[in-house]
Parts: sequence; structure tokens; C-alpha cells
Amino acid sequence: MSKRYAKLGPGEGPNYDWENDHTFVKVSGQDTDGAYTLMEDNLKASFALGLHRHDTHAETFYFLDGAVDFYVDGDWHQCTAGTTMHVPPGVPHACRVAEGKPAKMLMIFQPSGFDGFLAELAKMNEADFADETKMNALNARYDIIPMGPVPPHPDDKR
Repeated sequence: MSKRYAKLGPGEGPNYDWENDHTFVKVSGQDTDGAYTLMEDNLKASFALGLHRHDTHAETFYFLDGAVDFYVDGDWHQCTAGTTMHVPPGVPHACRVAEGKPAKMLMIFQPSGFDGFLAELAKMNEADFADETKMNALNARYDIIPMGPVPPHPDDKR
């Protein structure tokens, strides 16, 4: 008889170790019949994610360690351990690690799909990443609408 539950320990689950972060899929869209995906994201000191939005899915972030400067709908917030940030569909957002130090967060994507995006990215080579048509199609398939770089942070003017 197969198990009706799933358990993953630290460092377990499909994972993607990129230049700027190391992400673990803890609960996949396949596990939830597409309802949501839960991921652990270990942000490296160089992590920054440009301004973007999702028109059909929400994202919820729960911060576990470190600090992340999070830009949402025109406002900057510093999110530290214990903070939750929920971003509904259609709301522009971006983020970067604060103070150039690593951070860790859980991410819930509802409905699921981002795990599929990462799986496809992992199969790509540099030529694929440079192919604007291919990247536009991939972003469109996973409801990722790029809107530009990380907006200027008020602390950058000091």
C-alpha cells in the first residue's frame, strides 16, 4: 500500500542550486493536485529578483533567517525571521537580500507551477537563456511577467 502522505527532511526534495540561491521543492504541485507548491529558498548573499508580477497566482513568503528587502506595489519592507509577506495576483514585487548577507524563506505558490518553471530552467543551457523568444514563452507558460530590475531602495541613496 502506498503512503498517503509525504515527508522530507533537511536538504531533501528536488533542488536547484543556482548562482544566487538554492531552492528545495518540499511539496510539489503533483503532491497537491495543482493547488499549491511549497518551497524552501536559501538566498545567497548576491540574491536579487527583479520587478515582476503574476496575473493568476499568489505567492506567500515566510522568512526563516536573515533579512530580505521586499518591494511590493510601490512600498519597501525589510522582512526578517517570523515575517510573512503575501502577494496576491497582479501585484508587482521584487526583492533582494538585505545587507549582502544570506537569508532563508519558505515560499507558497498558489496555484502550483513554479516548481515546473524551475525544472525547465534546470534543463536549459546558456544559449537557451539568451534566446529571448524561448524565455518569453517560458515566462508566459508559468505566469511570470517581468517588469524590470529591482527598483531603487531608499537606503541606496545614503
